[in-house]
Amino acid sequence: MSEKLGIMVCGHGSRNQNAAREFAIIAEALRARNPDMPVEYGYLEFCNPVISAGLDKLRAEGVTRVLAVPGMLFAAGHAKNDIPSVLNTYQAQNPGMVINYGRELGIDLKMIRAAGDRIQQAVDAANAELGFVDKHDTLLMVVGRGSSDPDANSNATKVMRMLWEGMGFGWGETCYSGVTFPLVEPGLTHAAKLGYKRIIVFPYFLFTGVLVKRIYSYTDEVAARHPEIQFVKASYLNDHPLVLDAFQDRVKEILEGAAVMNCQMCKYREQVLGFEADIGQPQESHHHHVEGIGGGLENCPCKGDCDASCRDPDFCKEHGLPWTPVHSHAEPSDLEPAFDYAPSTTLGGKYGHLMNAAPDAELEAVMSAPSRGKAAAHEHGPNCGCGHHHGHEHGHDDHHHGHGHDHDGHAHAHGHSHGDEHGHDHGHSHGHDHDHAGGHSHDHGHHDHHHAPYPHADHPLGPKSMQKKK
Repeated sequence: MSEKLGIMVCGHGSRNQNAAREFAIIAEALRARNPDMPVEYGYLEFCNPVISAGLDKLRAEGVTRVLAVPGMLFAAGHAKNDIPSVLNTYQAQNPGMVINYGRELGIDLKMIRAAGDRIQQAVDAANAELGFVDKHDTLLMVVGRGSSDPDANSNATKVMRMLWEGMGFGWGETCYSGVTFPLVEPGLTHAAKLGYKRIIVFPYFLFTGVLVKRIYSYTDEVAARHPEIQFVKASYLNDHPLVLDAFQDRVKEILEGAAVMNCQMCKYREQVLGFEADIGQPQESHHHHVEGIGGGLENCPCKGDCDASCRDPDFCKEHGLPWTPVHSHAEPSDLEPAFDYAPSTTLGGKYGHLMNAAPDAELEAVMSAPSRGKAAAHEHGPNCGCGHHHGHEHGHDDHHHGHGHDHDGHAHAHGHSHGDEHGHDHGHSHGHDHDHAGGHSHDHGHHDHHHAPYPHADHPLGPKSMQKKK
């Protein structure tokens, strides 16, 4: 029986309905570029359809091999953990379907050029409306999503540097919308001290949503304190033709067996400074509790263009809206960390004296030791399930995914090779309004989820700097 190919675009999801509509454009563009293949899309949370629903549609159309593309700029928790977990589970439940998982958009020259176009559009509009300002008198502020993954955060800085150097601005800075540091408000406050006449604020985001609106809101707040500086808000990437081309490239890579992630800098495989305790952490999607719950509240004044005001109980009371406690960890948690950082050599743990030690048996034992919530039997290795395709199948029998699914004798064709038990479960960033900066665990009724604490959750320019609306 010949295989039938289909494409699945896997997104995060947003409470903002405009963001959901913009994401759907990606699927439409891929349909136009691949007329002989069915194309579907789905989300991890907050939006419908969910990823499994999109896969159901492909299966109903007779698709036997799915080319799954993550709708992510960089490979942090969602691309490395959440989406692969959902795909693995679906494939385990549907052994007649093979799912090949592609890589994130990443550092890509087409993406850099698309970003440059959005920035230049903002510069041209500002020059026309406010008067010409030389680029040497302009500071470029690139705003990344922010993650508990230092490699993903560093990619945002690399994007900024390539834009700064490529376009010739007087200065360049990077800040983030959540999780890490510096966040937008402290980042822009610092930038305002550098003496530039204009500051271009560019959200390096694919789509609109709560976080983009928050970035623009903080920009307005800082601009109000510095009337002597022009603050110009550039548009996010959206459906720029080069972005759509980059998505098509990721599909082509899967077909050619070239969808390989950057594992050399992965904190789950290597001893990244300050994140040593993350090596080999188990992997699991934690999005079940918000999967497919829909976007913003009905009858909300935002009319679908959610800015997270509905998370404020006073706002909900004023407008007669239901309010529920927020699943939010934007500030350091008072809960006990889910993972034991005592083995860390850089975070002041009891093994700190080993920081400069040769990797002898003692150090190897420390770094490989299990911690609470950590399954020692499974580590991120050459076939760790981070989502890259090795071009071969792995058969496995009678193993447990750690989230209630047992499977017998089937083959995984997207580079995920697992031991007898592998509940993948660790800290990651969110493309919406709750940030897992502090370590914690929580129970959603069917099993516990543990999130590794971000080691700098208490940084003065990080999540603790966020001011709640009163």
